Amino acid sequence: MGAAATIGGHSAPETSSQLPEEMPPIAPRLLTDLLDHAVEAHGAWPAIDFMGRKWTYKEIGDLSRRAARGLQDLGVKRGTRVGLCLPNTPYYVICYFAILRIGGIVVNFNPLYTEREMAHLVDDSGAEFIVASDLALSLPKIEPLVGKGALRRVIVCPIADALPKLKGRAYRLLKRKDIAREPHDLRFLRFADLIARDADPDPVERSPSDLAVLQYTGGTTGVPKGAMLSHANLAANSAQMIAHVGHMPETQERTLGVLPLFHVFALTTVLNYSVDTAAEMILLPRFEMKSFLATAKRTRPTQFFGVPTLYTALNNQQLHGEFDQVRVCISGGAPLPLEVRQKFEQRTGVRVVEGYGLSEASPIIACNPLEGDVKNNSCGPAFPGTVLEIRDPDNLHKVMPQGERGEVCARGPQVMSGYWNRPEESEKTFIYGALRTGDVGYLDEDGYLFLVDRIKDMILCGGYNVYPRTIEDALYEHPMVHEAIVIGIPDTYRGQAPKAFVALHPGDTLDQETLMAFLKERLNKIEMPSQIEFRDSLPKTLVGKLSKKELVEEEAARRASGQDS
Repeated sequence: MGAAATIGGHSAPETSSQLPEEMPPIAPRLLTDLLDHAVEAHGAWPAIDFMGRKWTYKEIGDLSRRAARGLQDLGVKRGTRVGLCLPNTPYYVICYFAILRIGGIVVNFNPLYTEREMAHLVDDSGAEFIVASDLALSLPKIEPLVGKGALRRVIVCPIADALPKLKGRAYRLLKRKDIAREPHDLRFLRFADLIARDADPDPVERSPSDLAVLQYTGGTTGVPKGAMLSHANLAANSAQMIAHVGHMPETQERTLGVLPLFHVFALTTVLNYSVDTAAEMILLPRFEMKSFLATAKRTRPTQFFGVPTLYTALNNQQLHGEFDQVRVCISGGAPLPLEVRQKFEQRTGVRVVEGYGLSEASPIIACNPLEGDVKNNSCGPAFPGTVLEIRDPDNLHKVMPQGERGEVCARGPQVMSGYWNRPEESEKTFIYGALRTGDVGYLDEDGYLFLVDRIKDMILCGGYNVYPRTIEDALYEHPMVHEAIVIGIPDTYRGQAPKAFVALHPGDTLDQETLMAFLKERLNKIEMPSQIEFRDSLPKTLVGKLSKKELVEEEAARRASGQDS
């Protein structure tokens, strides 16, 4: 297990804060309890619809049991880290619960990561196994890592095998370029072989306090850190979702799941909450508008969780009843522009409420009510069972009065224990046991949270965290680049986008197109800057450090005057 700093046991000298409405204490649960209950109570209900092929809860429970047996046979034990590098497919759901059932720890990998980013996560987490698809965009990046460090085996999940039979045949025939060559190597095992043994896994002693998921996130340093989320943390956030809705569903819900499950927002809303309420998960492996609308038309979802970029994209489409049965729309991952929300609501007649969270809190800590007042540009009140505190950034011992701005801090059963193997950073992330979010905001007279600024340099691109340092490090690899600064700028589609400012060595010349081509080999698509601006020199502080403040102010002034950057 990773080392975490002791963060409890302190009593704050000042603790005035916005208290949520009273709710019974949330009983700690194992995440596998969510699936076990759904199988027992609603085993015949559809659990997953993947491109038209369906699985019941009983079938998912059985496949998860067999996968758990297979993982144990490979050597997965209590505390073993197992990576999931998968798009939204039944494989993710099955393997997620299989790993957790035998005491393993899930490490979420974004399949779009570069080989370097994947290598960092493998090294940092100590992952010994990875479950990956056979997609050419991810498997070839994992292959060189096997046998280096802790990584021993890769379980390969063929996408075609999860599709309806005719679609599977067509996929193999027409999408050959998208399918990776599978290595002829004993270190690679097919999913079908993993589940071949129809037997129960050996019982493993587990506790809700056990670490369940390492969810990698960044911070002021830009170096991804593993937020340690326990079974109890993640199960609590699902229970808080149920309390926020106000009741268990009277009939089976259908969740349209296009947000990637390796993203913590989808992990809680699309997966854990859906299983907790025995909803049907309609999974899409990626967002492609035509397929998305066709799937929505065919399946008639009743709830949808999205990031602002999805709502923006949908506002530009002709809709034909795809959202007629949707009752719940929640936006998260990035600030939702008011005009985007209003336009979507006018066009569909479906209410959209905005929430707020972070990986370190499983992730939700605030959300506007599904019924009742939604305040424009607010994240809503504290999530049930959560306490929000606004602390003075210059004196964190002091809690600010209502209406005053400060750093948003949160307490609740969903808050992580710390960062994997980073005790010092864990200690800095808490104040008297409250999680520091790194965001500046205030609470109004009704307890609604308004965010006004970001302390961290992190850029939110369509719900994904993009770290300027990652881009800056890639820029510095070019021999002509002398100095580089990356900031976030407003983007009508993604919310924010990275912009790079570059100063070259004296006498060198370089254009944007050439430098962009250089970066494509080192960054994933989400991290690619939308613009590169060349300058003779970049601003610095009095002690000679590169300074972003002046560039952020310049960009804000330029946009205020209506100039393009």
